[in-house]
Amino acid sequence: MFCPFCNATDTKVIDSRLVEESNQVRRRRECVNCSERFTTYENVELTLPRIIKRDGVRSEFSEEKVRYGLMKAIEKRSVSTKKIEEIIAKIKRQLRASGEREVSSTKIGEWIMEELHQVDHVAYVRFASVYRDFQDVAAFREEIDKLLTKK
Repeated sequence: MFCPFCNATDTKVIDSRLVEESNQVRRRRECVNCSERFTTYENVELTLPRIIKRDGVRSEFSEEKVRYGLMKAIEKRSVSTKKIEEIIAKIKRQLRASGEREVSSTKIGEWIMEELHQVDHVAYVRFASVYRDFQDVAAFREEIDKLLTKK
């Protein structure tokens, strides 16, 4: 690590701590050359698989797109933002654990619906209606009937 004060390349770590809110390590460092102290934060950078969309186009995983879809589904529902962040984190863990280089968007959509099904049934039906492209009331009825029979 180079020193931000004198650009020396030799620094030593004085203290390391885990940051409570995230998966970061906070390190206090001291420059061997000028003795200035500074803090660095270390993050694990894991590569997520590429997403294969329904039309065959491949793209990077977008946490923001998942968050947007979830926020729309839970709109005016009593689901906390913390719960949404937990769902997103779980989806990302599942993507990493898959070990695949590419994952279909349909698989991700199914994972999201599984999570919403456990959290809020109305949000689940809202998400499913967009994700599965419900064309009429009968499709809603069918999904609601599935929910009622699972109870």
